[in-house]
Amino acid sequence: MQYTTLGRTGLRVSVAGLGCGGFSRLGLSTGKTEAEAIAVVRAALDEGINLLDTAAPYGTEHIVGQAIEGRRDAVVVATKASVFRRGTPIPAAEVVASLDNSLRQLRTDVIDVFQCHAVRPEMYQHVREAIVPALQQEQKKGKFRFLGITETAEDPEHRMLADAVADGVWDTAMIAFHMMCQNARRSVFPATHTARVGTLLMFAVRSIFARPERLAATVKDLAAAGKVPAWLAESEDPLGFLVHAGGASSVTDAAYRYARHEPGVDVVLFGTGEISHVKSNVESIVKPALPEADRQKLAELFGHLVGVGLDIPGQR
Repeated sequence: MQYTTLGRTGLRVSVAGLGCGGFSRLGLSTGKTEAEAIAVVRAALDEGINLLDTAAPYGTEHIVGQAIEGRRDAVVVATKASVFRRGTPIPAAEVVASLDNSLRQLRTDVIDVFQCHAVRPEMYQHVREAIVPALQQEQKKGKFRFLGITETAEDPEHRMLADAVADGVWDTAMIAFHMMCQNARRSVFPATHTARVGTLLMFAVRSIFARPERLAATVKDLAAAGKVPAWLAESEDPLGFLVHAGGASSVTDAAYRYARHEPGVDVVLFGTGEISHVKSNVESIVKPALPEADRQKLAELFGHLVGVGLDIPGQR
């Protein structure tokens, strides 16, 4: 495993992080038992992953709490609380109650990174004015170490983070970025780098690169709309050019390596319910960057796209 410093937090974190939500929720959404989910987390720790990202809405905090028992000091635990419910602001006292419950579920005295979850641009003012002051009081009590914020797939232009990073109160930010959704390179990473805000990357693979039929269908739609060259839509493997000697071993391998070596990215998150996927994903994330020619081609083909492949798990 390789490690980096998470922005101004000073935390040394693995460049691969285990996301405990997503489609699988550590396998719970696909029929796995809690014991199997715990085994996935422990397998990630055995691979050198030391950053675990969960959230109250995921229903996996108790899994993480059990999995890290006896290893808490070696793990950076990040979790989240919802700040809106069906478009209605959640009172600060309820967010604090969520924090307290997260501490119990995670079986810990302190959370390393506590995040406001899936904040839309129009919600940000409420979060900044009502939620942040309340959380800062809890931070002073020692309930969590650093404050983070996560964007939503419904904000593909990253408008919320433009305001948040400028505010200076957020230690970390969770950002959507992948091979066909590159605009954070221009609109987010320069600002987070300057402000030394730690970055957690989501959507590196998701279904668009994990499911060949989904990728092919997406490219066909984009070609029909004139957003990508027509020749891409002629193949059932439109990103097959990335797989070659000296390049990637698969499209998924390419996706993880592309995200990992983007300047401005600290941690690439992935979610899974399969121990075998933990191992293969880590293998990709710690590989060298893709050949520069391949990165340039991806920029030429997809650098102008916005909001492609940002799937939201049905559980949220």
